Amino acid sequence: MTLLLTVVGLLGVSASGPLMTATAAPALVIAFWRNAAATVVLAPFAVGSRTALTGLRWADLRGTVFAGVMLAVHFAAWVGALKLTTVAAATALTSTQLVWVVLVDRLRGVRPGRAVLLGCVVASVGVLVVSGVDLTVSRRALLGDLLAIVGGLGAALYLVAGESARRRLSTTHYTTFCYGTCAAVLAVACLATGASFVGYDAHVWLLLAAVTVCAQLLGHSLFNHLLAVMSPTVISLVLLLEVPGAALLAAVFLGQAPPVGVYLGLLLVLVGLAVVVRARRTPVEPVA
Repeated sequence: MTLLLTVVGLLGVSASGPLMTATAAPALVIAFWRNAAATVVLAPFAVGSRTALTGLRWADLRGTVFAGVMLAVHFAAWVGALKLTTVAAATALTSTQLVWVVLVDRLRGVRPGRAVLLGCVVASVGVLVVSGVDLTVSRRALLGDLLAIVGGLGAALYLVAGESARRRLSTTHYTTFCYGTCAAVLAVACLATGASFVGYDAHVWLLLAAVTVCAQLLGHSLFNHLLAVMSPTVISLVLLLEVPGAALLAAVFLGQAPPVGVYLGLLLVLVGLAVVVRARRTPVEPVA
């Protein structure tokens, strides 16, 4: 069952980039609806199991809210990147969240080992290669790369902020609170930028539903659930497969074929991140 859920989760997150790229709606609107719809689906289950909230601390709720805000930053930047550069480049550069996590840990007094530093350097070189190739393509693609890196920073802060809360909250409660906060922040951003929540054709709504089911419910939520039976190291390694998976789906269904130099950069990013993940084998407490 664990293997089955892992495969389903990986397929779900891999489909995320191509689906959102194909959706003819503003980035903030796409990000809002996938989180709002997931919150609506999960809320009844969270309300039905209120006993799981016994002993909840204010720090847990505060951490969950902050995680939701950072998730909004991640989605806004990443979906924006998908609209400006290739799915392969956006997905790979966003996955550098692991490098940001290492930097955050360093600021918290955790000294990374040599292998971690080496992996960060290799991944950073890969980022420079991808960005350098995209600069020769267009400034638009380079802007997409920068947004993807910001999306990686948001994802890293989302993981760090939610780490302790996930140990005390069930998967359903954590994802409901986190997605709900994320949707609220993105709704404010949509209103501030004048983006329309409605008025799209049936094809767009079908793609939004597919993104919600595949990426949000069968992707993010499943991997949050698997934290109870799998280590973050293993999950992080599995999630690296999202990069080639998303690139393959984009090539088949969207006809995206990045320059050869981009693939070289992607390979360096994946190798560097794999080294970081394998070197950061820190014990974790079981989650609820």
